[in-house]
Amino acid sequence: MRVEIWSDIACPWCYVGKARFEKALEAFPHRDQVEVVHRSFELDPGRDKTDIGPVVPMIAKKYGISETQAQDAEDNLGTQAAAEGLAYRTRDRDNGNTFDMHRLLHLAKAQGRQDELIQIFYKANFAEERSVFAEGGERLVELAVAAGLDADDARKVLADPNAYADDVRADEREAAELGANGVPFFVLDRKYGISGAQPAEVFTQALTQAWGERPPLTLIEDNGAEACGPDGCAVPQQR
Repeated sequence: MRVEIWSDIACPWCYVGKARFEKALEAFPHRDQVEVVHRSFELDPGRDKTDIGPVVPMIAKKYGISETQAQDAEDNLGTQAAAEGLAYRTRDRDNGNTFDMHRLLHLAKAQGRQDELIQIFYKANFAEERSVFAEGGERLVELAVAAGLDADDARKVLADPNAYADDVRADEREAAELGANGVPFFVLDRKYGISGAQPAEVFTQALTQAWGERPPLTLIEDNGAEACGPDGCAVPQQR
């Protein structure tokens, strides 16, 4: 079974939602047969790379609320994250354009290190004092190396604005086609969609239902052709 997760590094509910999903997946009896793929979704795709600023004023402006209310929202998110065992800085975080991080996530996917990198990005953005936006490409390279990627490979991607750009845009188009207008957005076997950072119990129910409804394998032909099994391999017959 395949689970696809559309998310953005700048999305706090994606950070929390990933932890809740993983809690459900860890307890799922068939977890070793579940493939998890992370898909790209930018909350602010038109944002200039030089536009980097503090989170609280951004929230206040975006939602038309006071900065006090915005800070209260961040404090609430911190509480929600802590309940999932996640560190979360409720003060002095910044935000910015996440396109380069998504491109590096596609590099990581090609090398089988995608989940490691997205978790490192989340932790760096939401829990660590150093910025993933203000320090430039070398900060992202450092994080990519921590996920097991080669530093030169990461630098080559960042130096080429076209590297994996089409993959990011393809993910975003697909999200729109599936009706996702926010993240996190989970798709199970292209049959069930789950929007938002739902409780772990919701993910457990969805995983169980999706697994139970998988169609049985249909054999196209079984004409006694030679094969190998637990007792050994069939002796070739003269034809």
